[in-house]
Amino acid sequence: MLQVLNPATEEPVATVPAATPADVDTAVARAGAAQRGWAAAAPADRARLLRRFAAVVDDHVEELARLEVTEAGHTIGNARWEAGNVRDLLDFAAGGVERLNGRQIPVAGGLDITILEPLGVVGVIAPWNFPMPIAAWATAPALAAGNAVILKPAETTPLTALRLAELALEAGLPEGLFQVLPGTGPVAGNALVEHPGIAKIVFTGSTRVGKSIMAKCADQVKRVTLELGGKSPNIVFADADLEAAAAAAPMSFLDNAGQDCCARTRILVQRSAYDRFLELLTPAIEEIVVGDPADERTQMGPLISRAQLDRVRSYVTDATEHAADIRGKAPEGPGFWFPPTVLTGVPEDARCAVEEIFGPVAVVLPFEDEADAIRLANATEYGLSGSIWTRDVGRALRASRAVRAGNLSVNSHSSVRYWTPFGGYQQSGLGRELGPDALTAFTETKNVFISTEGPAL
Repeated sequence: MLQVLNPATEEPVATVPAATPADVDTAVARAGAAQRGWAAAAPADRARLLRRFAAVVDDHVEELARLEVTEAGHTIGNARWEAGNVRDLLDFAAGGVERLNGRQIPVAGGLDITILEPLGVVGVIAPWNFPMPIAAWATAPALAAGNAVILKPAETTPLTALRLAELALEAGLPEGLFQVLPGTGPVAGNALVEHPGIAKIVFTGSTRVGKSIMAKCADQVKRVTLELGGKSPNIVFADADLEAAAAAAPMSFLDNAGQDCCARTRILVQRSAYDRFLELLTPAIEEIVVGDPADERTQMGPLISRAQLDRVRSYVTDATEHAADIRGKAPEGPGFWFPPTVLTGVPEDARCAVEEIFGPVAVVLPFEDEADAIRLANATEYGLSGSIWTRDVGRALRASRAVRAGNLSVNSHSSVRYWTPFGGYQQSGLGRELGPDALTAFTETKNVFISTEGPAL
């Protein structure tokens, strides 16, 4: 059994059965049978059912949000957005079902067409930091493209996934088409990855585990999409609106208590504006409201677990022996709480400056000029996201082209929109999710040539 804890109180809130390899075998067989009927259904019927699924989720947004607060410690405002994002992703994917077009390619001697066909059964391994939306990033387009989906949620956050599976049945999706198998990574996750009946794995999580999954999928030449770690830069040039940049900086790395691959945890500030930026940033950090995630006023909740709390502490303890820090406030007592923290004066190659901490901690590093900013921004093995603050449009475009990251924002910290592509460079992952091409990532391209030449005499 898996025990689910409320990270704000450390109290148990549920226990759920942990799936075994035999459970995975059974689920894959059921999914394969359901997928064949689903793929044969008229596109309009598949789209209609997905829209109905979206409508049922919409009817349960508040319930799903409260579950997310309980199991993940997300603030209620964030949790409502996440449940709404699941609804929106289903609607968006449904719109693509009847537009999943092949191509007609000019050739000599006949007609050549391509057909996009579903892969079959897709395995989705979702993380604990954004359990609902990230699960839907893969599930919605995979279903829309005619596949079945088996979702393994993280051990600590299975409750919203299980409820979504119930809502899918309530909406009328066929039995076995969308199944949720809670379980541990080494058992249920590994069985899913290695099962020959799974055509593709979509994994979001650590780079270390992602590499292991990729290696196992290679043995079967199994398709894989990986969304992995990040150490994203927030580049602030001296000509930027410093007040706006400083006001926006805290929640760029404190949202979800910093447990976000896109968190802007490397704040790079041009040296001539460095002191002024810190003057503006300090009160903004100190004023962040950390507390009960169910309280509408709360801006930041707890970390997910004791292990994650210990990990974050280790980075800050190592860094503050030789550096200064700006600290906010956090509750004391039960719960996995850590205050908003900004580290200054650390070397650019310090552990806290180059490794993903996955907590409410950022470093501020000075740079000299545009070239130095790009050098620092790219001085990491990751490349998921980032921000550029400047009033100079030319500089914004130059920097956007030079920073090696999959998702960049200018004078903004927005990274994820379900109608635009999302994914990373380097150790941040492989492939792209979301956006107008999301459905095609779950299809095979079949090429058919039809000869128009008469029979040879």
